[in-house]
Amino acid sequence: MALRALDNTLPAAVSERPKKTAKLSTPAVVATSLVEGGRKRNDENAAPRAKSTSPPAVEQAVEYVRSEDLQPVAGPKARAAGLVADLDSKDWVKVCEALNDARRLAIHHPALLAPILEKVVLAVVKTMKNPRSAVLKTSVMACTDVFHGFGNLISSASADAFDKLLLQLLLKASQDKRFVAEEAEKAMRAMATSMPPLPLLKKLRSYVHHANLRVRAKAAVAMAHCVARMEIGTMKEFGLSALLQVSAELLNDRLPEAREAARSIVGSTHVAFCKEAALKDEKEKGQQEEEEGESGLAAAGKETDQEQEQEQEKSAVDAAWESLCALSLSPISAQAIAKIVSQLLQPQ
Repeated sequence: MALRALDNTLPAAVSERPKKTAKLSTPAVVATSLVEGGRKRNDENAAPRAKSTSPPAVEQAVEYVRSEDLQPVAGPKARAAGLVADLDSKDWVKVCEALNDARRLAIHHPALLAPILEKVVLAVVKTMKNPRSAVLKTSVMACTDVFHGFGNLISSASADAFDKLLLQLLLKASQDKRFVAEEAEKAMRAMATSMPPLPLLKKLRSYVHHANLRVRAKAAVAMAHCVARMEIGTMKEFGLSALLQVSAELLNDRLPEAREAARSIVGSTHVAFCKEAALKDEKEKGQQEEEEGESGLAAAGKETDQEQEQEQEKSAVDAAWESLCALSLSPISAQAIAKIVSQLLQPQ
């Protein structure tokens, strides 16, 4: 069999490969960036361009004005008429100005603010949810001035409006931003000192069981401020047993602030209880002396027995207090309350 020539196995024609073109060096660029294909290309060998001399945009700032530095409003009637609308503005600077106007009206023109107080409180609650810190702090400052201007805010505004305001104050006092939390604590102190203690205490009681630890602690501190202002009659109206039970619960709280507030509540309750017992004993003694008609000489002869009588009275008061604790609390909680009272009675 004859062999075929090798030339038949190769293709008829072979295309030549395209030759690579040599890269040419680019000419020196000028200081400005070249534009190629609509895109800017930076050159590290180019001299830097001079920056624009146009002034930068000025960021608006809000000044926090103290309550004592706020001046009366010019045209208060017109300002009060448009206050609620300005508080709902989209411009945060305008909202801050409206909040300061609300503070001025509360301090210098409370009669003009009273008819729209509930709407203003609800608008302030809305501004307290604003993420901008300037709006948030100014709204909390407005709460302080409203509490000072309207002592019994619960009766001036609806219960729903006050409940929303109280919750926001507790939340703001519990947050990590110290400058907001401190202002919220100041507002809560103004609330505790300006409002009637009994209705406020009833509102605060539900918050000592809040899921947030810090909210519980702030509510406990506010309760301690309320109890410190209460007389024994008001405490009995709320319930001495209820006060002791709340204190016993707070003594087991995880935050020291709540536990310290519980000790304060126990101390205020014990002082009022002992004061009432002492007044009752003095009244009974006065009536007994009037009935017996003792002379001054006979009364002087009994001065040696006064110390013994005082010890007996103290023992009777202690027994009455222990009986109240035993009826109101579990044995372990009653023992914890007794320990706190003994510590408070020790000389400092």
